[in-house]
Amino acid sequence: MVHLELDDEETALLQQTLEDCLSDLRGEIADTYSHDYKDMLKSKKVLLLKIQEALNQASLEPLHG
Repeated sequence: MVHLELDDEETALLQQTLEDCLSDLRGEIADTYSHDYKDMLKSKKVLLLKIQEALNQASLEPLHG
């Protein structure tokens, strides 16, 4: 497991970057005819959603200290 410490600006940028990437992936998945490539893109989307969820959960947790 990797542990990252990000400030508010870095967190916001990462969240926006994930949103942009997921938005692009949705369009690419819809426009792709190759089943193998589509499956790979869907797998990538699942991983990005998992990362996004972890980031959202981490930003809601109180700081331990």
